[in-house]
Amino acid sequence: MSNDVQFLLTAKDLPTHWYNLLPDFPEPLPPPLHPGTREPVTPDLMTAIFPENLVMQEMSPERSIEIPDEVREVYALWRPTPLLRAVRLERALQTPAHIYYKYEGVSPAGSHKPNTAIPQAYYNKLAGTRRLATETGAGQWGSSLGFACSVFGLECTIYMVKVSFNQKPYRKLLMQTYGATVFASPSEQTEFGRKVLAETPDTNGSLGIAISEAIEDTVRHPGTKYSLGSVLNHVCLHQSVIGQETIKQMALAGEEPDIVIGCAGGGSNFAGIAFPYVERMLHAGKKYRIIACEPASCPSLTKGELRYDFGDTAQTTPLMMMHTLGHDFMPPSIHAGGLRYHGMAPMVSHCYKLGLIEAAAVPQLKVFQAAVQFARTEGIAPAPESAHGIAVAIDEALRCKEEGRKQVIVINVSGNGLLDLTAYDSYLSGRMQETGELNG
Repeated sequence: MSNDVQFLLTAKDLPTHWYNLLPDFPEPLPPPLHPGTREPVTPDLMTAIFPENLVMQEMSPERSIEIPDEVREVYALWRPTPLLRAVRLERALQTPAHIYYKYEGVSPAGSHKPNTAIPQAYYNKLAGTRRLATETGAGQWGSSLGFACSVFGLECTIYMVKVSFNQKPYRKLLMQTYGATVFASPSEQTEFGRKVLAETPDTNGSLGIAISEAIEDTVRHPGTKYSLGSVLNHVCLHQSVIGQETIKQMALAGEEPDIVIGCAGGGSNFAGIAFPYVERMLHAGKKYRIIACEPASCPSLTKGELRYDFGDTAQTTPLMMMHTLGHDFMPPSIHAGGLRYHGMAPMVSHCYKLGLIEAAAVPQLKVFQAAVQFARTEGIAPAPESAHGIAVAIDEALRCKEEGRKQVIVINVSGNGLLDLTAYDSYLSGRMQETGELNG
């Protein structure tokens, strides 16, 4: 069998609806709580920072929500995305396992993030929003929202975690190319940013701090709404196009996965591939091992507590029931900036609590070893975030080899690493440490 075994869909196979796992849970998801009263958040309280149409999706009891034609038209620039069988990686591992990967790196911004950036910009435009404010870690989300705002004619301001702002200058340039304004967070642009800088001037920043800045920016500027690239229910909803396409493509391949794998920081790309498979477990009696792969240095699922916590450092967001390391947790400067978040999406956390998914934590050097092996066999340099899932898939494939059994493994390779080559440089030169700090 040759390499590059692809299972392609056509434009007519583009999903027409998003899948909402929320009403399918056998045990209800605990509601978000108001940060002041600790009472369940009502829709009217959410509209201070989000448009009403997205708030309705966040709390929707509907299992299926139609994708607007205007959104599907933009999706068609890159969707459906390819599913490939990693034949060369299988050969290198000498494993009887079949390894497939859903490749989201073909989007204009190079990751899965436009799957939700496009509908968020669209719904904000319908609601009369003029400007969006957001945060970004590694820059995949910022790039995607910048792209989406350029499509729908919105202004965009992005607070990029300082360590990634410095590590990944080309992501910043891509955002600026799309017309976005980008600040290193913590910044001098907000009261909270100035407070953090005064207390810890040499801080590398965190997603929690950047979220606080973006929310402060939102409430202080008329015509501005906040946009979040992970964690929230409506974000997981939009990402469900990934898993829906994968299910169709695996049918074309004539195989059913035993193991479904995705990296997990806030939880959006993992939810995208996992939730449609969870739906099959709940409604069709299917059995899968679904594994969320996170950094060993920021392990919210495997080491965090399941409790109510804030989504940001300044404690301005609603309290969410999630696996968390604490809203004031300051993660190490690992190169997988998109996974440097203290908490996990409430719906992903709920899946973990109910035993519907598993979790694995992977150290940074092992992640890049897997990334390089994938690049040298499959030809794609994956984003450091995606390489967490690849590392776990390799472990599972080698276990198949040891036990002499065939299993079918599907990975969501959620982005390419072409703008992460400084991270590859630190690994290949031997300067990378497990904490992400460099020698010398």
